[in-house]
Amino acid sequence: MTSRFGFLLLGWLTALWVGAAEVTDVRVWADAERTRLVLDLDAPVEHKLFTLSAPDRVVVDLEGARLRADNLDDAASGPIRNLRHGVRNGRDLRLVIDLSGPIKPRSFLLKPDQQSGHRLVVDLETPGQARRAPERPTKSVDQIRAPRDLVIAVDPGHGGKDPGARGSHGTNEKQVVLEIARRLARHIDQEPGMRAIMTRDGDRFLSLRQRMDIARDHDADLFVSIHADAFRDRRVQGSSVYVLSRRGASSEMARILAQSENAADLAGGVSLNDKDELLRSVILDLSQSASIEASLEVADNVLQGLKQVGKVHKDHVQQAGFVVLKSPDIPSILVETAFISNPSEERKLKQASHQDKLARAMLAGIRNYFYSNPPPGTYVAMHNPREHVIRRGDTLSEIASRYNVSLRALRATNGLNSDRVYVGQTLRIPGAGEG
Repeated sequence: MTSRFGFLLLGWLTALWVGAAEVTDVRVWADAERTRLVLDLDAPVEHKLFTLSAPDRVVVDLEGARLRADNLDDAASGPIRNLRHGVRNGRDLRLVIDLSGPIKPRSFLLKPDQQSGHRLVVDLETPGQARRAPERPTKSVDQIRAPRDLVIAVDPGHGGKDPGARGSHGTNEKQVVLEIARRLARHIDQEPGMRAIMTRDGDRFLSLRQRMDIARDHDADLFVSIHADAFRDRRVQGSSVYVLSRRGASSEMARILAQSENAADLAGGVSLNDKDELLRSVILDLSQSASIEASLEVADNVLQGLKQVGKVHKDHVQQAGFVVLKSPDIPSILVETAFISNPSEERKLKQASHQDKLARAMLAGIRNYFYSNPPPGTYVAMHNPREHVIRRGDTLSEIASRYNVSLRALRATNGLNSDRVYVGQTLRIPGAGEG
C-alpha cells in the first residue's frame, strides 16, 4: 500500500511539473541608480513580488516554476547580500533576495527576442535614488554655461562565463580586450573634456543588450566595443572596424516598434510612447540614419589610426548586424584589434606596449572625429583646439571647406607656403578673425 501510494504521489508531482517554467540562468548588474536582477526562463511564468523588513528582503514567487540555474551564489552585487530559494505550496518557486538595506523593487516580464528567451526582470532602487525628474535648483549664469564632458562608453567584449576566442597559446580574448579597454579608458580620462565609462572593469558576464543599456544610462556620446577576432586560417591577420549594417538597423527598428512600451527615449531623447506607428518608424529611421552616418565617420577615423600601428584586415570600414551596435541614438563602433588566432598577433596582444599603441590609435581616431564634429554644449565645442590630422586622400582645399575657413587663413595659421600636406601631419584650424 505504501509503495503504491509512493508511485501515485510521484506521478502526481510529475504531472505538476510537466510544462513548468524553469529558471535557467540568473544575471545581475548594477550602476549608480539601480541593481538589476534578470532571471532567464524557458517559458513565461506568473509571479508575485513583495518586500519584508527586519531584515530587509524582496520575495519573488514564481508560479509552478523550478530552478535549474546553479549560479545563485554569484548574485551578490550592490545591495544584494544573498539570494536564496525554496519551494512554496509544494509547487511554486520562491526566491528570497537578502538586502543590505531598504529597497524599492519593480518587476516586469520580457518576451523573447533574437538574442534572448523569456526573462523576468527585477529592478532594485535605493529610496531617494530612484529615477525621477531631476530637481531644478537655481543656477548662476556661469553654471548654466558650464560645458559638459563627452562620455565615451568603452566595452571590453565577452567576460565571465564567455571567454570569447582563444589563441593557440591559450590567450583568452576576454582578458586581452579588458586590458586594452582599461588603457583606452585611462587615455580618454586624460583628455580635456572627455570621460570614459566601462561596461565592465572585471571578469564578469554581461549580455549584449546590457552593454547597450549601460551606455544609454550614462548618456554616452559614443560606444566603442573592443574585440580580438579569430579565424580557422591562422595566417589571417590585421585590425578591422565595424558599424551597424542597414539590414541590422531595420531588424532593430522592427524589434523596438514591436515593444513600444519599452521604447521611451530611444530616438535621440524623443519618447516614442505617445506616437502612432508611422510617426514612430519615421523618428527611429531618422535617428538610426544619423547614428549610422556618425558611426561610419568615427569608425573611419579609428581605422586610420589603427593603420599607423600595424596591418588592417580590410582597408575600409565594414558593416554588420552586431547587437551591441544597434543603439539607434548612440554612434557605435566595434573594433577587432587583431586576430588572436594568428600566433604572431596573439603574442602582440599580450604585450603591454602593443596594447597601449592600440588604445592610443583608437583615441586618436575618437579625438579627431569629435574635434571635427563637436557636440553643442560640450567642453570640446567650447574649447576646441581645432586640429585636424591629415589622412590619406585629404586635400588642403577640402579641409578648408569642411571647417568653413578660407584656404588663405588655413595656410597662414599653419605657416604653409604651398597646398602640399602629408599623412599624419597635424593642422591647426583657424578661429574667427585669424589668418
